Amino acid sequence: MTLRVRPERFEEYKRHHAAVWPGVLAMITACHIRDYTIYHRDGVLFSHFEYWGDDFAADMKRMAADPTTQKWWALMEPMQEPYPDRASGEWWSRMEEVFHQD
Repeated sequence: MTLRVRPERFEEYKRHHAAVWPGVLAMITACHIRDYTIYHRDGVLFSHFEYWGDDFAADMKRMAADPTTQKWWALMEPMQEPYPDRASGEWWSRMEEVFHQD
């Protein structure tokens, strides 16, 4: 997935991600996400994770309903700039996988 970060907020964004709240990390794990990484280059964030559950939509609803995660997202969203052509309901835009090797 990809998203832009507001240049004037990037250092703040990095600072927060150097110390992600324990409750947010626990919810990510509880929702069957592992190996979660966010990369940055020239104002663009690229997110990658492995999902090992059996109902992605349900896990994402569970995460979205979590009060700690909601507070984290409220803190992060003003630092981010979603793509204007993103799909309805998306914040991070999904990307087409063109190559993969396990």
